[in-house]
Amino acid sequence: MKIPISQKFTASFVIFGLVLTLISCVETVENQQTVYFNNFSKLDLSGFENGKLFIWRNDTIAGYYHNEEVAVTVQDLPAHNYIKITAEILIHDSWDGNPDDGISGPDYWYMGYGGDEIFRTTFSNSPCESTFCLYQSYPNTIFRQNVPKTGAIQTNLPGLCIFGAFPNYTTRYQVVELIEHSNPDVRVFMGAELKQVNNPDPICDESWSVASIRIEAIQTNK
Repeated sequence: MKIPISQKFTASFVIFGLVLTLISCVETVENQQTVYFNNFSKLDLSGFENGKLFIWRNDTIAGYYHNEEVAVTVQDLPAHNYIKITAEILIHDSWDGNPDDGISGPDYWYMGYGGDEIFRTTFSNSPCESTFCLYQSYPNTIFRQNVPKTGAIQTNLPGLCIFGAFPNYTTRYQVVELIEHSNPDVRVFMGAELKQVNNPDPICDESWSVASIRIEAIQTNK
């Protein structure tokens, strides 16, 4: 059966209109600007709260920390409706992940901005065998059961303190969070809540460091 030209035109017009509507609904980036970046190579801690530096494997990093919180405050941001936070962190020594035994875990790490926590997870550096495995939540939030080092960008580093002579006891992660935000100022914080009650030197047993942090202001057509 032949379809009249007028009906073909109407159908094509409707499809074209739907395509235009879908295209117009797609959120696109109009401007993306780095408003803060620090990999600590210049020994600059301006804007970085609770900053302390040390050299590890010929790299200057911020740390090392135990049950402490660090933060970055950026003011006079350009017009934006999103903030993107990219933190590269190092998880040192005997993090135990999810076990909630009141002695060795859970070992939490968290991130937030302003007064709001936006991400909480656990990390594990424990060897994982078929008969014994201390699972972590990362790259998900608590309490997902992922094998140790899931989502890591580097796993073959030695420990920092108690396992400093052993390989695979520091793990490098890149944590990325995209949040809706339009205020002219922002304070981004990161911290840990580590539990190791049976060790007289907890920071030597479990610690973490910041290798770099980047904050970007993003303006979309939303």
